[in-house]
Amino acid sequence: MTALLEVSGVSVTFDGFRAINNLSFSIGAQELRAIIGPNGAGKTTFMDIVTGKTRPDKGSVTFGERSVSLLSLSEAEIARAGVGRKFQRPTVFEDQTVAENLTMALKAQRAPWRVLFWKEGPDDRARVQALAEEVGLADHLPRKSGELSHGQKQWLEIGMLLAQEPRLLLVDEPAAGMTLAEREHTTQLLVEMAKTRAVVVVEHDMEFVRRLNCKVTVLHEGAVLAEGSLDHVTKNQQVIEVYLGRG
Repeated sequence: MTALLEVSGVSVTFDGFRAINNLSFSIGAQELRAIIGPNGAGKTTFMDIVTGKTRPDKGSVTFGERSVSLLSLSEAEIARAGVGRKFQRPTVFEDQTVAENLTMALKAQRAPWRVLFWKEGPDDRARVQALAEEVGLADHLPRKSGELSHGQKQWLEIGMLLAQEPRLLLVDEPAAGMTLAEREHTTQLLVEMAKTRAVVVVEHDMEFVRRLNCKVTVLHEGAVLAEGSLDHVTKNQQVIEVYLGRG
């Protein structure tokens, strides 16, 4: 499997605390991966490094077939290169409709000077419809986003990220605060999305990770502690001691 994202020997220290410690792992081009680990394991810092928010002290992070170094790009350039990130709290424009939110996400994809003259055409409307169908909001296009449930807002934000056509999507705790039915839909959505792109899910909820049925990377003290299926890593004695034994 060719790696889409390759993290190699990455370390970063904040005020003497080593948040990431010689971290190395890779993600395939069409792969669903879950990242788990105790608080302070480096999960958020890892996402910050990949998206350009934090610069590591050493190591390399490369992306795509041409192995472009993400460390040489700005946050905006990394987003344009095809890396999308979904934070835990949904950030949608609540006064705008679902359709308007998705349209704005399409518009934001264009070069700054093109945005000035951009007018929505039939292709854009068809794309908005397709995005809404992909995330399960086709029946909600005219609704104000503020009226949506928490889960629906999360799906809308995923749709807005998909409008940017990312090749790698980093998703932070998507199941938090969702109803059982919403979690089920979110599972299906993430599994489906990973058929055409790489999806990395950072999650605390073991039951949700089990439903994803994907390879799991366990982080501890900024490094990979174990990797494999959920059943494999949850039998690992070190994982039990540092993470699962804290119940």
